[in-house]
Amino acid sequence: MISYPQLLTDSAIYIAIATIALLGLVLYNPRLMLQDYPPAIKAILPPKTDVEKRQSTLLGMPFLLALLILPFVFVFRLGETSFLTLFLHAFGVVWAFNLWDWLVLDWLIFCTITPKAFVIPGSEGHPAYKDYAFHFRGFLIGTIFSLVIGLIVATVAYFI
Repeated sequence: MISYPQLLTDSAIYIAIATIALLGLVLYNPRLMLQDYPPAIKAILPPKTDVEKRQSTLLGMPFLLALLILPFVFVFRLGETSFLTLFLHAFGVVWAFNLWDWLVLDWLIFCTITPKAFVIPGSEGHPAYKDYAFHFRGFLIGTIFSLVIGLIVATVAYFI
């Protein structure tokens, strides 16, 4: 049986950790997240330098680790044996961040407010910073990612 208070707590923790890691990258150097910017912005900017590629990998690890490891931690501590409950919990936590990323980080902050810290030098004022459809497509892709992570985490937890 799914525990909604636990799902909400785990989702809040996941969202907080992933958001801090993600915002840390962008605030340090928005070019480190260039691969996630709309294509029209990437088209007018030079590609990442070798240094930026290394920094993206090194500094992006906490974000990737949070995305991939935390769902396992949350599901293993549930003490559940139902595959459906394990799946719904893992999916729910990851999808909650996907929803937060789309509505708050992408649409509200990136598209609507567009803080200077998020704007890559050389792309100031570009209309693609207001490309809501690009971020909606990212949300749909993130939903598929959430389903896949949910299935993987539930399968591993179920058989261990």
